[in-house]
Amino acid sequence: QVQLVESGGGLVQAGDSLTLSCAASGRPLSSHAMGWFRQGPGKEREFVATVNWNGGRTYYADSVKGRFTISRDNAKSTLYLQMNNLKPEDTAVYYCAVDWSYRDRDSTRVDDYMYWGQGTQVTVSS
Repeated sequence: QVQLVESGGGLVQAGDSLTLSCAASGRPLSSHAMGWFRQGPGKEREFVATVNWNGGRTYYADSVKGRFTISRDNAKSTLYLQMNNLKPEDTAVYYCAVDWSYRDRDSTRVDDYMYWGQGTQVTVSS
């Protein structure tokens, strides 16, 4: 089993920055791709970013490209999401997840991710 715990969310103003963390425990994740997703009020869960097993390759949703940076520290079993220039439309619960089947699939599909955290709320005021 894998446990994922997100942290770092909060209430910020438009233009501010936040860094989310996702601490993993249970089984080693260094051989698996990981990703961030978000779910806004009344919306379906959507892809934000993914990183391959060693952090060497990343892929972003168009809506966050150039503003968000995904990274990982396998020695600390931690995934990060640096979010800059936040906008009100970034308001959502943010989830980290593990693509258990692949090391570098670049998947944007919710169904391709096996383990999920409980989420952390990010609220951006205008």
